[in-house]
Amino acid sequence: MRSLRILFVCVENSNRSQMAEAFARMHGGDTVEAWSAGSRPSRLINPKAIAAMRECGYDLASHASKSLDEIPPGPFDAVVTMGCGDACPHVPAKAREDWALPDPRDLAPDAFRAVRDEIERRVRGLLARLAQVRP
Repeated sequence: MRSLRILFVCVENSNRSQMAEAFARMHGGDTVEAWSAGSRPSRLINPKAIAAMRECGYDLASHASKSLDEIPPGPFDAVVTMGCGDACPHVPAKAREDWALPDPRDLAPDAFRAVRDEIERRVRGLLARLAQVRP
C-alpha cells in the first residue's frame, strides 16, 4: 500500500503548517509522506513553534521554512491551507481543506499551545478520514 501524500500550506511556513507537518509525521508514521510550504516563506521557523513542538516530543528545529517550489511535485492525497485565503495558491489534490486557523505568531504561550493542540486534533481527524478512503 502506498503512503498518503499530504501538503500543509500557509503564508510564512513558520508556525501552523510546520506544526501540521510534524503532527502528520508523528501520527501517520511510515504510512504518510507529509510536507509543508509557504506562499511567502519567512525562511525561519518561529522559536515559539519549536518550543511548543518540543513539548510534544518533536524537534521542529530540524525543519526549514520553504516555498511551494521546494517541495516534491504532486499528486497529493490532501492539501490543507491554514486560513491564508488568496495568499495560498491552488495546489491540485484529491482532497482540499482550509482550516482557517489564527496565525499564532504573536500569541502568548498558552494561546499558542491552544492553536498547536487544535492543529493536532485536526491532523488526527484528517489522517483518519484519509485512511478510510485510501486506495
